[in-house]
Amino acid sequence: MKHLLFHIGADRYGLPLRQVVRVLPLLELKRLPLAPAHVAGLLDFHGRPVPVVDLCLLSGLAATRDQFDSRIVLVDYVAPDGAVHLLGLLAERVLGVRELAAASLADSGVAAAPFLGQVASAAGGMVQLVELARLLPAELRAILFAPAEHAA
Repeated sequence: MKHLLFHIGADRYGLPLRQVVRVLPLLELKRLPLAPAHVAGLLDFHGRPVPVVDLCLLSGLAATRDQFDSRIVLVDYVAPDGAVHLLGLLAERVLGVRELAAASLADSGVAAAPFLGQVASAAGGMVQLVELARLLPAELRAILFAPAEHAA
């Protein structure tokens, strides 16, 4: 299966390519006063406001650094209620698409961050999958995807 590989801090992670809508260069974001630090801001995507979260800050690390290969990864985030939301992920050092065979994936055996999934050995070292459905805690989902009557 094909995955988009990127870094969160020094380590490599992957997302199944089927969840990726688009990979964008770093763009100017509209800052959101009083939002949690890991909310990087809003992206204007063809006239549609899209929240962007900083994967490094969400993981408890220092903020994503603006590097040549840092990107905003747009994904279809499926909330627990089944609603699909466009979400931007600020990611460092996006490496591109790589094939990770299903047979190479194994449980890590470590219950760390709830959004971290299986691991695979790959050229260049280990890759851990990000479980998109478990990425956002309930309180952050409530902030990012507030019903229209509450967003004003």
